[in-house]
Amino acid sequence: MNPPPSGWPRISSALFYREPIAAIDWLVRALGFEVRIKVVGDDGALHHSELTRGGGVVMVSSAAADPSRRSPAALGGGNTQALMIYVDGVDALCQRARAAGAKVISEPKDTDYGAEYWCDRGCEIEDPEGHRFWLVQRLRTAGE
Repeated sequence: MNPPPSGWPRISSALFYREPIAAIDWLVRALGFEVRIKVVGDDGALHHSELTRGGGVVMVSSAAADPSRRSPAALGGGNTQALMIYVDGVDALCQRARAAGAKVISEPKDTDYGAEYWCDRGCEIEDPEGHRFWLVQRLRTAGE
């Protein structure tokens, strides 16, 4: 298998928003994403974006650009995916997201899968348009 293009992980995701430019600002402020590319046309519409965090890439796009794209806000909160982000300091990032307006679905808690697997601390949040994120911090790996 050939390697992915330089600067791209093997898998990335796209999120669709009613207000994609506001969503980019929120993702930067609340979750620490960095804007790699943000192409805004003369009409003020977002044409393309790439946000990075910890080696991952998320593209934010307008839900209006294609009739098959929907924000969870347009679906009564329905989600077909949640993004999982490994972080350092999950409690602090959860608080940062809450302060920026995230709905905390589940507070940070430890989940121990046993000595042969791992132990994580994580929470689930929802952004202003309803996208779900799992923020997870690895506490112990298998065999530790």
